[in-house]
Amino acid sequence: MKTIRIVAWILVAVICAGMAYALISQRTGKGITEMVGAQIGGPFTLEKTDGSVFTDKDLAGKPYAMFFGFTHCPEVCPTTLWEASGWLKELGTDADRIAIYFVTVDPERDTGELLAEYLTSFDPRITGLTGTNEQIEQIKQAYRVYARKVPLEDGDYTMDHTASMYLMHGDGNFAGTIAYQENSETAIAKLRRLIKDG
Repeated sequence: MKTIRIVAWILVAVICAGMAYALISQRTGKGITEMVGAQIGGPFTLEKTDGSVFTDKDLAGKPYAMFFGFTHCPEVCPTTLWEASGWLKELGTDADRIAIYFVTVDPERDTGELLAEYLTSFDPRITGLTGTNEQIEQIKQAYRVYARKVPLEDGDYTMDHTASMYLMHGDGNFAGTIAYQENSETAIAKLRRLIKDG
């Protein structure tokens, strides 16, 4: 019985330590995945909406945020892009020190022309990126993005996909995420910290 009590107290101590660690990580803006050096990001080749080639090398030296979605998205994508437009406005002149990219997970429909038209509803500093199915698969794997085609009853389809925005340092290292509909003040604070850290 004494041994069982000792084991139980050890388990309680481990759980408490884990909760304390998670709380500290959350308050410092560093997620557990960042603490253990999650490998997010990597080489890719895509196209901007004007047809020019855009690769991971074009990201070097400037912190950025990467959001994956599609133009036919009914809620998550327009909401996130609208919020991101507000964040850029709130950042003022600091907004020029960060880049935001919208990468389609639906390259079959999202041509550069369609993506460009779609993004006119949001801040012009948000850059749209598309590519072939293979190119999109490559960047999805690099950023550990989930995306899946979901058939609809009318024969059309929608996309189920990761809703978080990825925050990346200028050296390509993962800095954290902004969750879907995260508190605006928290999101802006994360962006300011990312800009400061470079």
